[in-house]
Amino acid sequence: MSIKVAIQGVKGSFHEEAAYKYFGEDIETVECESFKKTCELLKHGKVTYIAMAIENSIAGSLLPNYNLLRDYRFPIVGEVYLHIKLHLMALPGVAFQDIRFVESHPIALQQCNDYLEENPQLKVSEAEDTAGSARKVSEQQLKDTAAIAPQLAAKLYGLEILERRIETNKKNYTRFLILASKPEETDKVNKASLSFQTGNGVGSLSTVLHCFAEQHINLSKIQSMPVLGKRNEYDFYVDVEWKNQKDYDAAIRQVLKYTSNFNIMGEYVKNDKV
Repeated sequence: MSIKVAIQGVKGSFHEEAAYKYFGEDIETVECESFKKTCELLKHGKVTYIAMAIENSIAGSLLPNYNLLRDYRFPIVGEVYLHIKLHLMALPGVAFQDIRFVESHPIALQQCNDYLEENPQLKVSEAEDTAGSARKVSEQQLKDTAAIAPQLAAKLYGLEILERRIETNKKNYTRFLILASKPEETDKVNKASLSFQTGNGVGSLSTVLHCFAEQHINLSKIQSMPVLGKRNEYDFYVDVEWKNQKDYDAAIRQVLKYTSNFNIMGEYVKNDKV
């Protein structure tokens, strides 16, 4: 039975590309119109995994997805980083001078702002999905419209790339989490995602972070989110990395003394190659 991976967006999107990069292409991706829908599919056993974007090197953290991690509490079993490359694509045989309209996701359009300013003759319109824009051009045979989307979308929907790498920042990366319905046994884990709360006293968070530093645990990310319905209270989400498992175990024992609602969201193998 093939692995089913829920992705936000349509086939040919960066989420599908991330799923292929992590699992290989011998999988079945399941399109979802929202991140919440991906979680519902996993909750009801319709898919095996979710590939979920969690942060971008330009746009920052996807805060609504932290809420989904909190609400559904699916274990994180892996991660994958994807180099975001955006291309201008159109129907085969269409020349650049024939293009009057360009369509893509608002963030993708923003990331190509310099290119679009250099070509003011192109009328820009926003869409829900980069790959969805490519599919629309293909299905509706729009000869005056180009899409800004990943290379995978051009291949999937039979479009030709007119201009490559039109994104302004060439070092744009997105980190995706791989979520499962239950934890997986993995040898040599060296990264974990944790969540916890601290008191409001002076130095409360600093004390927790010092526990990690004392045990030589690298803190690679920290994100705070307000606790729903509670004024001045926050959930802290941290990613930590280690070389020695005993150091990590010792740090966790110490951190438990100074936190509440502590949760190990996932322990997995660091995978930051792009």
